Amino acid sequence: MTRNIPKSKQKTSMIKEQTAMYTPSIQPVEKYNEEVYAKGYIFACTNKTERECFEHMIFSSNKLYAENVLRIAKGDLLFLFNIDKDQLCGLFKAKSEGKKNIIPEAWEGKYPYQVEVEKVGEIKIIKNAKKNLSQMGINWGRILNKGKLDLLLNYIQNPEKFDWNSVKKEISADEEEQPRLESTTLWDHPKQSYGKTPKGNNRYPGVTPAFIIYNMIKRYTEPGDLVVDPMAGSGTTLDVCKEEGRKCICYEISPTRPDIIQNDARNIPLSDNSVDMIFIDSPYGDNIRYNDHPDNIGKISSESEKFYDELEKVMKECYRILRPGKVLGWLIGDQWVKKKFTPVGLKVYERLCKYFEPVDIICVVRRGQTSNTPLWHNRALRFNFFLRGFKYLLIVRKQEQESKEPLKREVKWTQYERIKK
Repeated sequence: MTRNIPKSKQKTSMIKEQTAMYTPSIQPVEKYNEEVYAKGYIFACTNKTERECFEHMIFSSNKLYAENVLRIAKGDLLFLFNIDKDQLCGLFKAKSEGKKNIIPEAWEGKYPYQVEVEKVGEIKIIKNAKKNLSQMGINWGRILNKGKLDLLLNYIQNPEKFDWNSVKKEISADEEEQPRLESTTLWDHPKQSYGKTPKGNNRYPGVTPAFIIYNMIKRYTEPGDLVVDPMAGSGTTLDVCKEEGRKCICYEISPTRPDIIQNDARNIPLSDNSVDMIFIDSPYGDNIRYNDHPDNIGKISSESEKFYDELEKVMKECYRILRPGKVLGWLIGDQWVKKKFTPVGLKVYERLCKYFEPVDIICVVRRGQTSNTPLWHNRALRFNFFLRGFKYLLIVRKQEQESKEPLKREVKWTQYERIKK
């Protein structure tokens, strides 16, 4: 019984219990001796960062590639790719396992995931590295399996006599399925899931595309961080976090599976300032029947202000549990029904900005919706309306400190001369 236990202690106890339930373990890497290697890795640098690599004999990366660096074992074979020069040099061997902050002050702390290295024989340089790696089907930033590593070792030993006919354009399933990291505000991915295991249930109404969550956690979290999804649906967030080495707690008012906790997102049972990232794919109104729970927000029309009032209660809870400086991603779409357009995304964004500072707005291409048929495209043209072609991914941040005065910013724009004909 917890009747007499203070509420704050109940929440602290609950977060520890829930985190323990849903903490994924990073899979152990195999150890290889010096005669039998099995994997390699290509680190990237620029002209500016290359000097410190050789000065410290440490290769490093940022959190986007943290998982792969942490998988490096002592004795694995490494290469360094200078992006500015388009040159690959090697061979190097890992003197240590991949770790965080071997030398914390190196590169001003910008690249904390590091490994100690040593030279293996005479260092050789490959020019036009980007083209050559592409022809071998090799991507830097990913672990090289033995087949790809053998190709690269054969090439770097004698580029002029390398037999290009021996290169097989076979990409392993895990490489082929891994989503790309998006660099623009237009995101498009043809499939709902990725990888060797399914993420969520693609038959669930309004299922979240897994690549969105993948991109969010890669950009805004580090391995071991706690991610929370208060409206988890079929559990896509939980599945992505498990595979990518993040802790995760998922809630749903009407859970679809046993590892999702039954809870109303308007009252999240977690401590203040305890979460590293929040992702929400909320209802867009009453257009989809998610479940029969009487308190389901998805039963309220988005044409009513009550819909946004209830979502604002969720926002307040998200603000409370999120750590200062951390990010919330909110996926939402607009509505057009019976000749009436409702800018749901803009209304939700307006409410979010009452609590958070904006980071960016992403346009996510909609695929697989029931209206994506020749019949509906024909109706859209005949009756002069537009089918919903995108969703908003609203990315906002909880401020580090409340500032009474706006920060003074000085921007130096780079001006380019126009070519006069």
